Amino acid sequence: MSTMTINTKDIAELRARTGAGMMDCKKALEEANGDMSMASEILRKKGIAKAEKRAGRDASQGLVMIETAADGSVAAMVEVNCETDFVARNEDFQALAKTLAVHALAHSPVGVTLEGYLAEPMNGTTVEEVVKLASGKTGEAVSIKRVAKFGGAVGEYRHFNGQVGVLVELAGVTGEAAVAMAREVALHIASADPIAVSTSDIPAELLERERRIAEEQVAAEGKPEAIRGKIVDGKVAKFASDRALLEQPFIKDESVKVGAMVARLAGASVVRFARFKVGEAV
Repeated sequence: MSTMTINTKDIAELRARTGAGMMDCKKALEEANGDMSMASEILRKKGIAKAEKRAGRDASQGLVMIETAADGSVAAMVEVNCETDFVARNEDFQALAKTLAVHALAHSPVGVTLEGYLAEPMNGTTVEEVVKLASGKTGEAVSIKRVAKFGGAVGEYRHFNGQVGVLVELAGVTGEAAVAMAREVALHIASADPIAVSTSDIPAELLERERRIAEEQVAAEGKPEAIRGKIVDGKVAKFASDRALLEQPFIKDESVKVGAMVARLAGASVVRFARFKVGEAV
């Protein structure tokens, strides 16, 4: 174990990520030589971590804003960051976020990307320069952290405080029923925080991490060697089903999975989703 000094800021960040106690976080950081991801994994292996955010956290404040076409055929979502909650609640900052969402609806590329968008013309200059001007006015660092734009049958959900927003794109269906279904799925995603549409979409490296954790947990529990492999496989499969959208029980009716609910609308399928939460690292 390292004897390096761990500062309180790192302990607080690890605590926010995992829900573990201060001393447990301190010990894990010392063991991991200050590596935040490794410390999180150590806590998971020991069964101490109570929760883990999909992408970590940072100290950002700001707003998520969504703009949707009248017919629901396209929608855009932006996360605009600042340094303090005081600025985030300011009317000028909220107006900026609204303006950027409207502009993204018209001009952002389809997908979840900032690439190329900051250079798009806006108000006689560029998106990037408009944001820099806002930064000068507020006296704080202001930035667009991410942008999403989907087409098709698009549903959206934005939490009342502007801290969480979701876009969902369905294929194979059109019209009001399709948009209504997409909105139901968006509401679910805001609460359940899936990391992929289906189990096959979960990154292999993430599944491998869960397998390492499960192997160490099973070994620590003293399970017979002959059955450890099956237990580990079961733990990994449960992790995948818990975090895949289509396999999750629908929050309004847990007797049905999201995939089955969507299938009630003939021909409908979930193409993709984006979930923005202010303060998440990306």
